[in-house]
Amino acid sequence: MSIFPRISLKPEVTEYLRSVFLNKEVLAAVGHQEAEQRFQKLLLCLSHPPSHTCVRASTHLAPLEEIREKLRGELKKACSSPAEEIQIVTHPRVDDVLLLPVDGPRPVTQLSSEVVVGAQCGSAVLRGAHVFPPGIIACPKFMKVGDVVSVSFDLEGRCTRGAFSFQGNKVFVGNGVAEIDRSSIFCADEPPRGVGVRMVEPLYRSPSFDGILPSLVFLQNLPSVVVGHVLGPQPGERILDMCAAPGGKTCHIAALMGDQGEVVALDRIRNKVDQIRQNAQLLHLQSIKAYCFNSVRAVSDDPSQETEGPPFPPESFDRVLLDAPCSSLGQRPSMSCTWSLKETCSYPPLQRKLFHAAVQLVKKGGVLVYSTCTVTLAENEEQVAWALKTFPYLTLQPQEPHIGAEGMLGAGLSAEQLRLLQRFRPELSWEQTDTTAPLACRADRDTIGFFIAKFLKI
Repeated sequence: MSIFPRISLKPEVTEYLRSVFLNKEVLAAVGHQEAEQRFQKLLLCLSHPPSHTCVRASTHLAPLEEIREKLRGELKKACSSPAEEIQIVTHPRVDDVLLLPVDGPRPVTQLSSEVVVGAQCGSAVLRGAHVFPPGIIACPKFMKVGDVVSVSFDLEGRCTRGAFSFQGNKVFVGNGVAEIDRSSIFCADEPPRGVGVRMVEPLYRSPSFDGILPSLVFLQNLPSVVVGHVLGPQPGERILDMCAAPGGKTCHIAALMGDQGEVVALDRIRNKVDQIRQNAQLLHLQSIKAYCFNSVRAVSDDPSQETEGPPFPPESFDRVLLDAPCSSLGQRPSMSCTWSLKETCSYPPLQRKLFHAAVQLVKKGGVLVYSTCTVTLAENEEQVAWALKTFPYLTLQPQEPHIGAEGMLGAGLSAEQLRLLQRFRPELSWEQTDTTAPLACRADRDTIGFFIAKFLKI
């Protein structure tokens, strides 16, 4: 899989990550050569999409098997493939997940006529999306509807919007058919709606879910689905999702509760809160209450004050999910990260402020789950070590399901504590996965980088 280079990071960030993956505890356990190989595999695998698409099924609305058959029918109509070629499998341990294999990288010939898109759009194309007009930065001067074009994305964000071509650092992601002409993209007051380029020969082939069963299936990375199950919400409980946008985990929590109880979702950006509400409405969930609020200040100064919205009195919630803002260095595919080392390392202080609030807001006997989508020790295992020292009434709990690896060495945690953590580490098996193994087994290993810790407040 050498079509893409490894993820491009600033040199000081690369050396910082190397120091994480080659720390003293790791070197003592596996040796320098193995540790270095794992680190290089991490940099390489981050630039490629996982080998599967994960879909969370709305099993609060319909049985899983019914949703699977409806999805099979819709995808057959959308891609004109025979039904038997559409493989959709259930996950043996996560009972609301459907998995579809991703075919790639495929031998696709690049054309001379090229559309250049932004990095975020390019990553979405690699996960099965079509190109939408807001993502288009440059295209041929006379591009019209029906033209066959190649699609590449700008790795460094240097392409000028409206350009006819771009010769900078870019990556080819496949070929498509223009659904809109150039003037409509760049001359209109606002980008037009609908598909800009319909991908017909993507480098990685996976279904586009645009408009497909929007109430019954929700695209979500497997570790993000696992988080909801680890939290273990029960009907009738009051649960807080502290950093909730765009609402995928919030809606999953409500669905797992059978929409019985109350799920409070907080986010400090208003348009993201609107997105949470839209997702809740789309999935027919009534138990979600979303507020635009900074969770750092979510604990009320007056514990006796009873309010429906934030801030809340201490010990207001049965369970709290802190899916914390992080450096996002586990997201895939990601071929370029322009953050400085200072930016990369800026998250732990904020995460600890949020953790302080989370600990106060969860009831005694309640559950607190902390998660990130990054690979650093400072934002994961080191935060757990800090939490256990700072809050002696917190204890680590087993996680169910536990399908990722245990925690990574380097934060001074005991072997038993590491076993209670769940770190999804695609670099441990990437390029070594047995392609004949069941898809669910491969999917468990080939994920985004992710971390989960589960605490009980005693």
